[in-house]
Amino acid sequence: MTEGAPPDETDVEAADDGSAGHQPDDPAAADDGADDGETTESGPADSATEGTAPAEPTSGTAVSEASDVPSDVQKYDRFKKIEGGTYDRANDFLRDRTYITAREWAIARLCADFRTETGVEMTKIGENLPELVPFMTDTYTPQAVNQARAAFEDKVRKAGATFLYGAMCDFFTAEDLDDVMYEATEVAKFLLEVEGVDLAVEDEMEAEDRISSVMREVREQSAALRHDEVCCPECGNEFQVDE
Repeated sequence: MTEGAPPDETDVEAADDGSAGHQPDDPAAADDGADDGETTESGPADSATEGTAPAEPTSGTAVSEASDVPSDVQKYDRFKKIEGGTYDRANDFLRDRTYITAREWAIARLCADFRTETGVEMTKIGENLPELVPFMTDTYTPQAVNQARAAFEDKVRKAGATFLYGAMCDFFTAEDLDDVMYEATEVAKFLLEVEGVDLAVEDEMEAEDRISSVMREVREQSAALRHDEVCCPECGNEFQVDE
């Protein structure tokens, strides 16, 4: 991405290329899952890791009749800016700029929006996926929804650790980190706007200032940490450091 230029919105806009409804390149995971500690309608949840064989979305199912669609699904108004867009276009955009797929992006947002006091309404999300997200045209099992959600969370954690190490290891200069944060912020803001979030210019500038301030603090604290005791983050044992 060219510095200073926001992501190209045409990358994810609607395209009449006949590929709408394309199956995800890594569709959802196998039905048997491991408990991730969250209560859901579907019971124990899957644990997701890179390279695991995903479960197929439920095949042969069509979009529910309008009379069968829950009222909160009918009122759901995110992703409308890419009405009619294809999965491939959204997926290519995300793969070029992030570690997540379009399937993981959409389902992670749905899991956040359809969370109740007892857990995530994964059955509702899976059964109404084509109604909720324009570029998803197949229904999913609750297990498939949960696998995509878990994959999203796992990638965010790994990407966060990678970025923070890069910021703390003194590999990047302060100016380099500013560039990284600018590009990351532009992509994140674009995805939020595509979801339907209205971002005021003042709010954007304030958020960028806060991020820059935090990153400067990270650099200062990491410099102090590199010259302090070095301990294992898991067990707390101190490493032997050569002088």
